[in-house]
Amino acid sequence: MDLIESYKEELQLIRKPWTRVWVGLFVLSLLLLPWYAPEHITYVVTIIFIYTVGVQGQNLLIGYTGQISFGQAGFLAIGAFTFGHLNRMGVPWPIGLFVAGLAAGLFGLVVGFPSLRLKGPYLAIATLGFGVAVYQVFVNFEVLSGGRMGLIIHKLTPIFGLSAITFNYYFNFLIALVFTLISYNIVSSYMGRAFIAIRDNDIAAEVIGVNLTRYKLLSFAISSFYTGIQGGLYGLFMGYLEPNMFNFMEAITLFVAVIIGGLASVEGSIMGAAFVILVPQVFSAYKDMVPVVYGVTILLVLIFEPFGLYGRWFKMRLYFRNWPFR
Repeated sequence: MDLIESYKEELQLIRKPWTRVWVGLFVLSLLLLPWYAPEHITYVVTIIFIYTVGVQGQNLLIGYTGQISFGQAGFLAIGAFTFGHLNRMGVPWPIGLFVAGLAAGLFGLVVGFPSLRLKGPYLAIATLGFGVAVYQVFVNFEVLSGGRMGLIIHKLTPIFGLSAITFNYYFNFLIALVFTLISYNIVSSYMGRAFIAIRDNDIAAEVIGVNLTRYKLLSFAISSFYTGIQGGLYGLFMGYLEPNMFNFMEAITLFVAVIIGGLASVEGSIMGAAFVILVPQVFSAYKDMVPVVYGVTILLVLIFEPFGLYGRWFKMRLYFRNWPFR
């Protein structure tokens, strides 16, 4: 009986009473943010919510399954332009978002096949080639990307008397919250444990009965689905799409978010998304410094805090929880 109770406790999203309190306060502050923060802050936090979805997908692939991918910009573009074309055809946004994620997920399934034979830098180069190829296709085929004019997307109409920026804030907050809960459930399920087993030792995982082909492809598909949803949300928020929004630097941005936020951590994905959005805001007058900040931060993380921002946050929590006994 004790074993069953402890297992149920392990599966809980929030296990400690005080953790429930501060998480509740944090969520409450986010719900109230549009009413006390300047509009510019609300805008930036909305973009963080959008990126949170994609970074979580990338973390499921890199952090939990150990499959390195630099092709996320390609999946972003596929999801975004799929949604853009469906939006222009008058398809309702829930269907458009789902189909955008599904289209990216199907391409992720195809791109995942090299992962059955390739590892490490070889897999990274293969996925990088896919991302560059998708970018070139959208740049050179105007029928797909709208050409120089790009694609104009019809934005959502605000309801309940909310302003456009406030409505978009709550809309993307809800979407990010849903995908965060899905991510927690994935990593707590048998699927998530299979991903971790593959990451730690794929040969041993196969010996104990994990189907490598199924779960590697599934990891790519789920990660790409998340990224496709991010692309659709980004297009819906911005109201405009063009290929240069999805160049190689976008793939690097998502990769940096995973590394700095913390590998194999849903909370780290959220922190990483906030980092890659806030840094360009802080250095808006010195945009050339942004890649330098990313590079230096990655070096510092790899040397001093391999578990990223979440690792540092977790150690701080342990320190105060055990204080004054250390």
